[in-house]
Amino acid sequence: MKVIMTGGGTGGHIYPAVAIADKIKRKHPQAEILFVGTEKGMEKELVPKNGYPIRFITVSGIHRKQIWKNVKTAMDLLKGDREARAIIKEFQPDLVIGTGGYVCGPVVRAAHKMGIPTYIHEQNAFPGVTNKVLEKHVDKVFVSFAEAKQYFRHPEKLVVTGNPIRKSFLVGGAFNYREKLGVRDRDFVILCFGGSRGAGKINSTMKDVVAAVNGMEDVKLFFITGRIYFERIKKELAESGVDLSGNVTLMPYADNMHEYLFASDLVISRSGALTVSEITACGKACILIPSPNVTGNHQYFNAKVVADKGGAILIEEKDLTDEKLIGSIMRLKNNKEILNRMAKASAAAGKLDAVDIIYDNLSIPASEKE
Repeated sequence: MKVIMTGGGTGGHIYPAVAIADKIKRKHPQAEILFVGTEKGMEKELVPKNGYPIRFITVSGIHRKQIWKNVKTAMDLLKGDREARAIIKEFQPDLVIGTGGYVCGPVVRAAHKMGIPTYIHEQNAFPGVTNKVLEKHVDKVFVSFAEAKQYFRHPEKLVVTGNPIRKSFLVGGAFNYREKLGVRDRDFVILCFGGSRGAGKINSTMKDVVAAVNGMEDVKLFFITGRIYFERIKKELAESGVDLSGNVTLMPYADNMHEYLFASDLVISRSGALTVSEITACGKACILIPSPNVTGNHQYFNAKVVADKGGAILIEEKDLTDEKLIGSIMRLKNNKEILNRMAKASAAAGKLDAVDIIYDNLSIPASEKE
């Protein structure tokens, strides 16, 4: 069996594709899986790191403010269409699965025109433009949130699956990651990160949080800044007198995010779909700060799903202040009953069998079925 996975740009599109690919490989060890992405996205690094080959096509996003740049976007699309058709003709896949990002468009459309079964997965509660356009070109649309169903026009194609997450987030609860990370059982552990690329506003506000908890005997803070912010934040904290050798650990990035999530009591983060799914899979109370700079404000809707169920505190970026964030942290630190109630609600909001549901809804070639 041959499968093309396509999706890219950020980890939120790439890691679900990897999770689906891993499931297919577990069920069909001889399956050949090829990823198709762009050289500009994170997939160029992340896909090979996860053990899969990748090919690249040309594609760029729509410019809503600088309209004249869409001339190049149109030219890139035509080129990407040709490149996608060439890859599909050469690889001859049995299935094509898209997990979001502009790169999915040319690949899924080309496969559909060639009569190949096609699928897309929408991670967010508010769907992206690409997936809404591709709906008519696919056999099924997998959605992470039931709330996303209202935005699609073909209900017969929709399957609510949850967000495919990596196996490490599903089985990690069996391990004592607090011990591995040097955290005591009695410590109140805070994990803060701003998505795969970091978040400037969160980082700026967290500097005051760091100052407030620095030196607290019963608090451990893991603060992941994102690579582009790390050196600046590190310098600014050092200049303000923060001791980074004590209870505050500053990091640019973490490949073992599941370890930090399972070790934490409280998570502060953006609310990208993958992030929300990983937090709820680990059953963690969280403070979610949606990015306002995304299409359709979809991170707000992702956060609201969990907040409405009691698993998260939702703070919009326009309302984010150091006083509000520190106050929320301290209230949860000092009230374990509320913290535990939020953790249970977060776990209840999670969906752990997404990748199984997706696999069960694929048109596996008869010769490959068990």
